[in-house]
Amino acid sequence: MLDGKHTGTGGGNHFVLGAAVPDDSPFLRRPDLLRSMVGYWLNHPSLSYAFSTMFIGPTSQAPRVDETRQDNLYELEIAFELIPNPGEEPVAPWIVDRIFRHLLVDVSGNTHRAEFCIDKLYSPDSSTGRLGLLELRGFEMPPHARMSLTQQLLVRALIAWFWKKPYVETPVHWGTRLHDQFMLPYFAAEDFHRILRDLNGAGYPFHADWFAPHFEFRYPVFGVVNYQGIKIELRQATEPWYVLGEEGAPGGTARYVDSSVERVQIKVEGLTGNRYAIACNRRRVPLQATGKHGEWVAGVRFRAWQPPSCLHPTIPVHTPLVFDVVDLVEGRSVGGCTYHVGHPGGRNFETFPVNASEAEARRSARFFAFGHTPGTMAIPQVEHNPEFPLTLDLRRPPPTIADGSL
Repeated sequence: MLDGKHTGTGGGNHFVLGAAVPDDSPFLRRPDLLRSMVGYWLNHPSLSYAFSTMFIGPTSQAPRVDETRQDNLYELEIAFELIPNPGEEPVAPWIVDRIFRHLLVDVSGNTHRAEFCIDKLYSPDSSTGRLGLLELRGFEMPPHARMSLTQQLLVRALIAWFWKKPYVETPVHWGTRLHDQFMLPYFAAEDFHRILRDLNGAGYPFHADWFAPHFEFRYPVFGVVNYQGIKIELRQATEPWYVLGEEGAPGGTARYVDSSVERVQIKVEGLTGNRYAIACNRRRVPLQATGKHGEWVAGVRFRAWQPPSCLHPTIPVHTPLVFDVVDLVEGRSVGGCTYHVGHPGGRNFETFPVNASEAEARRSARFFAFGHTPGTMAIPQVEHNPEFPLTLDLRRPPPTIADGSL
């Protein structure tokens, strides 16, 4: 992109699975295979977010089943019970379509805009819909063919595993944890490592190093600083984009997408005891322990730019983001860093980077390993957000003692 951010093409790497003829399709011969895949994807959100496009969320091109209707998981569990297990009496191929057709859809009921698209599985509506094909729409074209082959190997191994041993675990009702945790690269990587452990345990040898390029491409590091033995790493996270309401446009109506809100992950190492805290724009970051001594992680959600049409248009831009290591005893910042979403000098790039090196240079120019808050500063209060405990949402005002939020 113009600012040096790496992105995919936005599409072009959807996986279509099936057979040459419908009778040979594994999803019609064994409907429990589709049940296993949907259930496993629900319980492992990294499969939905680590390889997807920038446009994710309930109104995206490939929303998860649990991102659409609030009661969708409950209805899906009923549908799972209607699928026969291996060895039981098979069902007619059109029954598989009827069971899942109204669940594998987006919020408007579009059967094509879904993570698991069964438009061409066995729809009775037309001959072109009865091909026995399943389309996985949550995969974006990566920058190299070998990365695509690695993704295909992952999907093929999962299918082979589910064919031998169906996945029967109950879907996890993530609720707000889905976007609170798995928008952050740390939790996406932890979940993905659990997937690799499952595959290795099933006899399919996979190595995490094979997917390191995918995660560095999806979640690049903005910068790293170290103060008082406390290491701060700032990394790109993901953020759902929402389709807005209809607005008048020349020749008809238009529905814009709000891409003005972004999210970053902050990971802290070496933070022990109660003397220091991390603040962003003078507000305390809700760090959560990872289980490793002195290691913490959290997300910061902020408005990066202000388009004419967006959610909450009166909320201003929050950048640059100033991160501080706050000494709670002395009441001052002992160091920090600054992150800009655009060129810090106000330069407006007119051409795209010619190669990856120039793109990296543009990204590096937006991160300063200095710029902390000078002098004494007010001790940032602890903020509790029960809906999103891992995320500091700068769009919401800080709590005050008067409203009883502290």
